[in-house]
Amino acid sequence: MIRLGDIFKRYTGFLRDLKVVYVINNWLNADKLKHNKALYKKYGVRKSIFSNIGQKDLPKDLTDIPWIDQPNAKENVQNHPDFQSFDQQMQAKILDFIDNGYLIIKGFYDQEQVDQLNQTVDDLIEDNQVGFNFSGKKIMNAHLTAPNIDAHFKQEKLLKLMSFLLGKKVLPFQSINFIEGSEQRAHSDSIHMTTAPEGYLTATWTALEPCHKGNGPLFYYPKSHRIPFVSCEDYETGHSKFLLGKNSYPNYENYMDDLIQKNQLKKEFFFANTGDVLIWHSNLLHGGSGITQEGTTRKSIVCHYYAEGVICYHELTQRPALI
Repeated sequence: MIRLGDIFKRYTGFLRDLKVVYVINNWLNADKLKHNKALYKKYGVRKSIFSNIGQKDLPKDLTDIPWIDQPNAKENVQNHPDFQSFDQQMQAKILDFIDNGYLIIKGFYDQEQVDQLNQTVDDLIEDNQVGFNFSGKKIMNAHLTAPNIDAHFKQEKLLKLMSFLLGKKVLPFQSINFIEGSEQRAHSDSIHMTTAPEGYLTATWTALEPCHKGNGPLFYYPKSHRIPFVSCEDYETGHSKFLLGKNSYPNYENYMDDLIQKNQLKKEFFFANTGDVLIWHSNLLHGGSGITQEGTTRKSIVCHYYAEGVICYHELTQRPALI
């Protein structure tokens, strides 16, 4: 099916701001949105499945949040029979995830697996089968082209873990390959990939080479997943009836910087080794440090997963997710 997003994925001009472009894209991909009819009815959303959608359109009393975000989460998790299927080390990591919003699995992938992934990405770029999106940093959804990247994206052990964390089966949604560090300011994935009820998204970040101070290591703020979710209703987006605000995302980043200061959050860096995996909560604040050593790479892959049975959309651009 045609996707306008594929046509202008490198485009940075006026079309990206037109809400009607996304509505047309929704119509062209009706098969990827039809499941929303039942979900909109279930959650009381009075919108067409082809329309723009954001926090403002959702009921305010959705209480079906992930069980790890509920009161007595640790007690409930420890008493669940599936908790015993994880070894003691992973059980400790799961409990730590509840407190801090992330967990790290050291050396999950071996060097041979990582080398194969890196070689595949290099070959795809050389053959012009993939390219960087409008940001100049991200290669989107290479898993759709390469079977071994798809296998990485759908690694069963990780899917089991993330499904347990969310209390619902996870659905692989999006992969992003990086050659260099993102240098992206602090943000929560929930502004980009949003759910109703809130919190039903998680992600993995895999180091495909060592990370050090010079090549823009990933940073994150432990416990930041506990601050309230931020939507377009919380800051000045500049959105109008027909247009997305040109300064919406910079304004969001400034708002998050203020929240970090207000909540006195402490930044930590992930100086990962090859094959290390970081899993984070949908609301954990994170980003990419500046690259201070010119010419260095920081190869990595990020995979995002929605939970099954919830409304999935993109708060920043006010459009339903194509699943």
